Amino acid sequence: MKLKILKKLSVVLLALLSLGMAQQGKLVIAQAQDPGSWDPIDTFYLSWGMVASNIFDGLVDRGVDLKIRPGLAERWEWLDGNKVLRFYLRKGVKFHDGEPFNAEAVKFTFDRLLGPEGAKGPQQANYNAIKEVKIVDEYTVDFIMARPDPVIITKLAGYGAMIVPPKYIKEKGDAYFNTHPVGTGPFRAVEYVKDDHLTLEAFPDYWGGAPKVKTVVYRFIPEAATRVAELQAGRVDIAQGVPISLASVINGDPNLKLMPVGSPTVTSLRFNVCKKPTDDVRVRKAIVYAVDREAIIESILQGYGKPIAGFQSELSFGYDPTLKPYPYDPQKARELLREAGVKPGTEIELNFIGTDATFREVAQAVAGYLQAVGFKVRLKPYEVNTYYGEIVPKNKVGHLYYSGWGGWTLDYDNTAYLLYHTGQFWNPCFSDKKVDQWLEEERSTYDQTKREKILQQIDRYLHHDQVVAMPMYQVINLWGVSKRVKNFTPPPDDRIRLLTVEVSVR
Repeated sequence: MKLKILKKLSVVLLALLSLGMAQQGKLVIAQAQDPGSWDPIDTFYLSWGMVASNIFDGLVDRGVDLKIRPGLAERWEWLDGNKVLRFYLRKGVKFHDGEPFNAEAVKFTFDRLLGPEGAKGPQQANYNAIKEVKIVDEYTVDFIMARPDPVIITKLAGYGAMIVPPKYIKEKGDAYFNTHPVGTGPFRAVEYVKDDHLTLEAFPDYWGGAPKVKTVVYRFIPEAATRVAELQAGRVDIAQGVPISLASVINGDPNLKLMPVGSPTVTSLRFNVCKKPTDDVRVRKAIVYAVDREAIIESILQGYGKPIAGFQSELSFGYDPTLKPYPYDPQKARELLREAGVKPGTEIELNFIGTDATFREVAQAVAGYLQAVGFKVRLKPYEVNTYYGEIVPKNKVGHLYYSGWGGWTLDYDNTAYLLYHTGQFWNPCFSDKKVDQWLEEERSTYDQTKREKILQQIDRYLHHDQVVAMPMYQVINLWGVSKRVKNFTPPPDDRIRLLTVEVSVR
């Protein structure tokens, strides 16, 4: 009798253990934005990197420590006086559909990126120093450079350079690939419902070893308060973008922890220099003097931000530590506005993303400061994909508009070229021959001392002479994490890595 009872108990325990293991195998992450396409060449969104860094691999990788390391290439070397970059590829790697990774896949990826399909998106400009990719043998490729690119290795760890499967894309087409991504990463996509969720499953044949978590569900929840509420209710394990106003809620919950992390991202208000009165540098400078950014950091951000002078953080190569933010000086602002002939009551428009609760408060504070020096400010929010896909690149913005820039290469070249070089996707208006010339000069050499000098020169010129933006603060990101989650490191560049993350039973 006792033996039968023990056997029944053992069956029950095994069932419970099995249930516990199934629960252990699911991780739920809430983030604000669905990037809308999972094709690496279609996007620059940080929201893409939060997810797709676990679906795709590049030849080169950059970890959460921000250090460059081998990815799908085991090693690389420069040949022919830095005119050829040769990669030696890993063997035995498979795409999620079973297709083999090899030199053909690398060539296909970059032919596509540098061709008509890549021209439709924002990534091509990062890689157009590459003339072509040539196959040496099945596991060796040469990148033939059209011109020098001193940041190319880091760029190859970036979004657009993620390696994609030739056969799969040729058979299914680009539109299908946008919503059914296939890569070589530790997780494969199994279900995508636009603006709702994306479900990933562990890829057991991953070349870097099988992930610890079986299933990952990314939920797209634009409202920050809802993300935090779902975290508190246990329906979410990790919440991205915890608003500062709710930081104390996370800290006060015994089941949760708040994980702040420094970031290369800078939040700024850019000026539309093609629109009166912000086409006048005196007006732009007056607006910068009019806003007390340190007070905004202390009051609205509760200290979760750093004062900044330019559109790059101290993590960026080319950062000039001698550059100081403009002081708060409303009297100086009024003098400059009088000098520029701007009459009291002049209306200006400030654009931002409406779902960003923290920046909405920042925008309201900025409007208050500008009204104090005589402006009438109209705040106009937009939905995030409309803002980045339509409003900014087509210069449909008002006089001031929100811009958050991660500088993902950790090199000011990436920021300055894409934002300030004439004709770039994210620069539909500003043009300066000096800036264009300096940018071409720094891109033409591998001499890092020379490059740093030029990049700092550009930063100083934009800061003192052109005043193309009002840098608000360097971002400190806040992550809310359940204590069930183990081995999670909040990423400074927002690219979550989940290979070693584990979750315990709820």
